[in-house]
Amino acid sequence: MSVFFSLANFCCNEVCKDPKFITGGATRTDICQGQLGDCWLLAAIASLTLHEDTLKRVVPHDQDFDRGYAGIFHFQFWQHNKWMDVVVDDRLPCVRSNLVFVHSADNTEFWSALLEKAYAKLNGSYESLKGGSTMEAMEDFTGGVGEMYETKNAPTNLFLILKKAVERGSMLGCSIDITSSAESEAQTTTGLVKGHAYSITGVEEVNYRGSKVQLIRVRNPWGQVEWNGPWSDNSREWNTIDSSEKTRLLHNSLDDGEFWMEFGDFKANYDKIEICNLTADSLSDDVSKKWEVNLFEGNWIRGSTAGGCRNYIDTFWTNPQFKLRLDHPDEGDKLCSVIVALLQKNRRRLRKEGLDMETIGFAIYEAPDDQDHQGKDFFRYNGSKVRSRSYVNMREVSERFRLPPGNYLLVPTTFQPHHEADFLIRIFSENKAGPPKPNPPEEETDEEKGLRRLFEQIAGSDKAISARELQHVLNNVLSRRKEVKFDGLTLNTCHSIINLMDVDNTGMLEFEEFKVFWEKLKKWIVSYRLIHLLVSFSTFELDCSVFL
Repeated sequence: MSVFFSLANFCCNEVCKDPKFITGGATRTDICQGQLGDCWLLAAIASLTLHEDTLKRVVPHDQDFDRGYAGIFHFQFWQHNKWMDVVVDDRLPCVRSNLVFVHSADNTEFWSALLEKAYAKLNGSYESLKGGSTMEAMEDFTGGVGEMYETKNAPTNLFLILKKAVERGSMLGCSIDITSSAESEAQTTTGLVKGHAYSITGVEEVNYRGSKVQLIRVRNPWGQVEWNGPWSDNSREWNTIDSSEKTRLLHNSLDDGEFWMEFGDFKANYDKIEICNLTADSLSDDVSKKWEVNLFEGNWIRGSTAGGCRNYIDTFWTNPQFKLRLDHPDEGDKLCSVIVALLQKNRRRLRKEGLDMETIGFAIYEAPDDQDHQGKDFFRYNGSKVRSRSYVNMREVSERFRLPPGNYLLVPTTFQPHHEADFLIRIFSENKAGPPKPNPPEEETDEEKGLRRLFEQIAGSDKAISARELQHVLNNVLSRRKEVKFDGLTLNTCHSIINLMDVDNTGMLEFEEFKVFWEKLKKWIVSYRLIHLLVSFSTFELDCSVFL
């Protein structure tokens, strides 16, 4: 963000005499970019206006500058599987009473400027909004899951994928790659802008000279600067199609930043497409179907669980490992469809501390049935079944796979070891998927039965172990071991342990989760040569009174 020497914060009623929150409905023409490099955010807002129900959740319409006005407005955003309410006042950055950042074409309307302010507050500052992916904001507006396509290497049915995405309410964005920073926001002779985020607002077919032509509608968040090639505003192609087709496509010749292109021209000029599936519906077949979702949370911690990618084989095995079982193939198929999305938390907010996006990715391995955590040799001699296409420094990496039923091990990583971050994994599957089912109590081994008795003493009546209970038990056990140099575990450390193990996202450890943690603890103890403690853990000769 540039330094504005005359920058001041004005209340909306100081900018104009009769401010309105929304005038004539919230539409994509209400979003004109200011002097902040957040076109990625504005492209997502433009897509948001096409989905009325979703828009009203993010931008509640029951607020204005008249009835019961208290000088504040509130907005809702999805953050790490939770919806958060963000409240802001109505003071906005201005120069000589003119808004500096996003604004509406109607200077009495302020919903888009206030939404941008709320999103800046969520992420720490306006400065933190410089540069980003349209997908990031789309997901924060919807809680959806994203997919990315490269137009030069896309499936043959890309037009159908986009058409069905629009029909099913997905949000879509696109952009043109740059080869150097000098090309950023450089305008081409055809009126397109490089390194700039656009939103896709329509996908249609029209009858043109006796054949079908595929068209796509794109919007520049600047509210101006448009494509000037075939099917652009006022181009001769529009003169040869039926007037009803013109009306159906809402064609106009305004300089509003929105334009149609022939799909072949679109693919030739744009490089990337981002799709945010609001309900994770399948876009690759004719049946709209909601997918099942599983959530995992965890942390990469230096010296513990930040093992880096497989290039670093000596530490790769220390990364968090999540066991996943796919039981039921897609209907009429032998394979299971899944989307895996790995998201790193809070990185935009952490910019003020000198931290930016980590370079992240993941790999999925076929997992043996009898172990929950694999050691170095397993990864040395077994290749991944599938993996993310590349490691990238984006907030989220997602991929769509088709896998045979079976047990799998998902390993999320940063590219280099010892880089710390918190993460969320979402796994969408067409049929139910999740961690392998535990043995019923009557089929448990003697060791499992002993561990269950121990768990019940720790957990108490709620049958789950909280961070404070975990802190108490581990501090009691480890402090009694003379061979362990131990200063005590903090509550934050125990929260991190629970985040790593908490498969069902309850914030506590239930028995199966505790059992997995116990097995991991035994392996960690081996790696640190705490033999005596391992024997105690393995044979359950501990005095259970230390847990009470």
